[in-house]
Amino acid sequence: MDTLSYKTRYATPATIEKKWLVIDAEGQVLGRLASQIAFLLRGKHKVNFTPSQDCGDYVIVLNADKVRLTGEKWAKKEYMTYSGFPGGESLYTAKELLKRDPRRLVEGAVRRMLPKNILGRQMYRNLRVYQGTEHEHQAQTPVPYQLKYDSKA
Repeated sequence: MDTLSYKTRYATPATIEKKWLVIDAEGQVLGRLASQIAFLLRGKHKVNFTPSQDCGDYVIVLNADKVRLTGEKWAKKEYMTYSGFPGGESLYTAKELLKRDPRRLVEGAVRRMLPKNILGRQMYRNLRVYQGTEHEHQAQTPVPYQLKYDSKA
């Protein structure tokens, strides 16, 4: 009888294999896209998923400026920043934020779906978001990733 067949295996930094994945965000609904990216960053798609380790992959998101929002969220969804000074609060609608910096829409949605601790901040550093179709990670030989729930239809 194989004694390793019934033992739980935990991922360690020495056994974790990270891949580079490319996702095209053109025409994708923001929330559905962000949940799938967070799933990949956490590593929940891997057999050796360990909640206490960063075993997720690196994710490159292209065409962040062509993401979709449903309903009236372009006008009604608000994002707030605060400088820390009195009167330093700024509100932006999703449309204004898309015009200002489209990457922040995707980055913010993914960041809020990751754990709110040191490990979540470490996983967030594995995310790269770009506005167009060009990225600077060709040396890592990224693999195109097909989303499970393609919302382009």
